Amino acid sequence: MTDAPTLSAGARTVRAAHGTELTAKSWQTEAPLRMLMNNLDPEVAERPDDLIVYGGTGKAARNWEAFDAIVRTLEGLEADETLLVQSGKPVGVFRTHEWAPRVLIANSNLVGDWATWPEFRRLEQLGLTMYGQMTAGSWIYIGTQGILQGTYETFGAIARDLAARKGGLDEHGGGSLAGTLTLTGGCGGMGGAQPLAVTMNEGVVLIVDVDESRLARRVEHGYLDELTDDLDDAVARVLAAKASRTPLSVGLVGNAATVFPELLARGVAIDIVTDQTSAHDPLSYLPEGVAVDEWHELAASDPEGFTERARASMAKHVEAMAGFQDAGAEVFDYGNSIRREAELGGLAHDRAFAFPGFVPAYIRPLFAEGKGPFRWAALSGDPADIAATDRAILDLFPNDEHLRRWITQAGEKVHFEGLPARICWLGYQERHLAGLRFNEMVASGELSAPVAVGRDHLDSGSVASPYRETEAMADGSDAIADWPLLNALLNTASGATWVSIHHGGGVGIGRSIHAGQVVVADGTPLAAEKIARVLVNDPGTGVMRHVDAGYDRAVEVARERGLRVPMQEG
Repeated sequence: MTDAPTLSAGARTVRAAHGTELTAKSWQTEAPLRMLMNNLDPEVAERPDDLIVYGGTGKAARNWEAFDAIVRTLEGLEADETLLVQSGKPVGVFRTHEWAPRVLIANSNLVGDWATWPEFRRLEQLGLTMYGQMTAGSWIYIGTQGILQGTYETFGAIARDLAARKGGLDEHGGGSLAGTLTLTGGCGGMGGAQPLAVTMNEGVVLIVDVDESRLARRVEHGYLDELTDDLDDAVARVLAAKASRTPLSVGLVGNAATVFPELLARGVAIDIVTDQTSAHDPLSYLPEGVAVDEWHELAASDPEGFTERARASMAKHVEAMAGFQDAGAEVFDYGNSIRREAELGGLAHDRAFAFPGFVPAYIRPLFAEGKGPFRWAALSGDPADIAATDRAILDLFPNDEHLRRWITQAGEKVHFEGLPARICWLGYQERHLAGLRFNEMVASGELSAPVAVGRDHLDSGSVASPYRETEAMADGSDAIADWPLLNALLNTASGATWVSIHHGGGVGIGRSIHAGQVVVADGTPLAAEKIARVLVNDPGTGVMRHVDAGYDRAVEVARERGLRVPMQEG
């Protein structure tokens, strides 16, 4: 939103090529080219004319001139060359070797004392950097589905917790959100996954967003059932669905800073409360009293004043969330830094942090096993290729009922945005089995074209983020950022096709360092060798990181699955 107007010069509609005809010299360079373009597909990106993919200001390339240079370079890149990309701008091509990544990316990284929003915006205005978010600037965003499965996992964990308290776990150790009502905010590229994730867990959800077009888009794509701009109507719908134990998602056009306190004051029977607005960047959170059509102009003209107003609204928003917790609701921060922003807006620390983040509350046991968001995209553009990989996943892991439930429902309910893609949570010594199977399927012709296999940056060993993934680590190592850097270095050494290191991500400047990797299954023996290393070593860093932090389950997994951790030896 603070980009200079000239950065949109050259805007055009971008879509990835489909089919098997190459525009680059090999699939190892065609893959990053198609995934870059896929990030900017109008079905995928939130503001493609501005190169913004999701998360408020997360971009795929710094400007259109840089985008064109990246495309041109990838089209001509050789099998022993590596392209370096600095905050969305291609800055060099070097001769390396066939095992080296074809692209290395660094986004938004600032030296510690300078890692503030005002300094970042100053440098951004000068055209020197861009915000890469997580998978925007690393070219592996797959639309709202990318966060859907992680959101499904989170709400599934809540369902299990609620069921365990009531003695209602099913025969597979799972639970259900049937008969519960969730309140949340934010229905953009990330938050838009929430309504479907709740209804897939059989619950009812009311989701609030200031922008009606976001809600309408989620209805169009099947992530949201209904929308309304009438609070009374919305409450009546969700309460009726809760009483009948009927899954339903209702979007309400409104400002969460206004709606949350009002619902609390009314005493509406809400069971679960969270939020996924773009609160990590105050310029991407609309303050009370500002119209949507005034948003971007006001944010650009007075960023500091706008930030102050946004934080004041967040303080009201978070105070209401804490109030719901006081009333007995399950309340958690969904990783957007809203608690810290509310504190900066004047809310007392104890009140702002009265409720936990979602990772320590629900996800950390999965991280200790190296489990995280494994994703892949069909470079052919053919949905049949994803259907085939779905069948392969079910064949590979026949005893994982939770995974079977997810893959089955995803095949029925997930609307593809851009290149068809899928995601599922797999762990250490599991992901490579899927990657190798995909590579075999490409080689045999069962898949019509190669597959780009990657993950979210939100993973067990690839991020340091004290307000999210590494909040409340057992050994107090929340802010140690060596781990994602080691992850990126190891993925580079292991043969990933492209590797990225970012700062900021979903929590904002100064608050995280994270890394990503993608490896291409192109059906060749070399690809198989790379997959066998990358997709073991990458989640292995998550187990390693949690062993080091003292998690017993991680120690067990390392011993059971053969991960060497020197301090555990001897």
